[in-house]
Amino acid sequence: MSKERYFRLPPSAFLLCAGTLLAGSVAAQDYPTRPIRVIVPTPAGSTPDVTARLVGPAMSRILGQQLVLDNRSGAGGLIATEMGAKAVPDGYTLSVGTPGALTILPHMRSVSYDSLRDFAPIGLISVGPFLLITHPSVPVKSVKDLIALAKAKPGQLNYASAGNGVANHLAMEMFKQMTGVNIVHVPYKGAPQAVTDVLGGQMHMMFNSIAPVLPHVKAERVRTLGIASPKRSPQLPDIPTIAEAGVPGYESENWFGLLAPAKTPRPIIMRVNDALAKVVRSPEVKAQFEALGADPVGNTPEEFAAFIRRDMERYRVVVKVSGAKID
Repeated sequence: MSKERYFRLPPSAFLLCAGTLLAGSVAAQDYPTRPIRVIVPTPAGSTPDVTARLVGPAMSRILGQQLVLDNRSGAGGLIATEMGAKAVPDGYTLSVGTPGALTILPHMRSVSYDSLRDFAPIGLISVGPFLLITHPSVPVKSVKDLIALAKAKPGQLNYASAGNGVANHLAMEMFKQMTGVNIVHVPYKGAPQAVTDVLGGQMHMMFNSIAPVLPHVKAERVRTLGIASPKRSPQLPDIPTIAEAGVPGYESENWFGLLAPAKTPRPIIMRVNDALAKVVRSPEVKAQFEALGADPVGNTPEEFAAFIRRDMERYRVVVKVSGAKID
């Protein structure tokens, strides 16, 4: 007869486990005791910045400490994302995650962080589609017109983006791949200056989130050819989707989420997640997001982690098929 074997952990192991659990519980109970820095990978006035400012004040009230935004733009969000990955995992440095540095750049260049291992996802804040806008001097009034013009003048039209590898860069590269046009990429160090140069006519066009360009759209300072969503926006019901305007199957969205460094204690992650979910689901904040053409989310850390994994795979395919490169 075989003998069952039993393994006993020494008492010190149980004390260590109990101590770890107690430390996590105490950390959550006391947290936060000082202001929380939130690293934003883009300049003031950009969509990630606007998003952070929409949720920051109400989250500060719930948590009892101020969320202080730290705008660290440059390199397509790479600088801020590296800072967020290397921060002390104590809950006092968080990051606004964007598709650019988190799920796109790792497919286009060597980065010092692992998007899946070096961060603890807290929650997805919002998701919103891009608008395809042109300067009024560009002689087109529809997506089909733009495709025809670009094919007639290959390499003579340009488009602005918020930087190499950011989501609106890949949005246009996917558009180019699906339509067979040649439009030259001009990367900027953030969306605000890129939008300014489209408004001024230095750039012919760009894809951009709805919020920063909505006033210019309504004032007709730019021409809007289409929206990169599966259905029309309630804010711009007369603007067709790009799919219905001549590029079947085309969709491109921008999203923003809240991240902590890996190894941040789980109780702290859940404390911040609870505050975020309450804020984005509140009628007041939800209405503000919807007025800007974005859908507020506020999901769980596990759901956000799965979302990031799916987005990484999606952009792996887009980068490979489009041949997009860091210019």
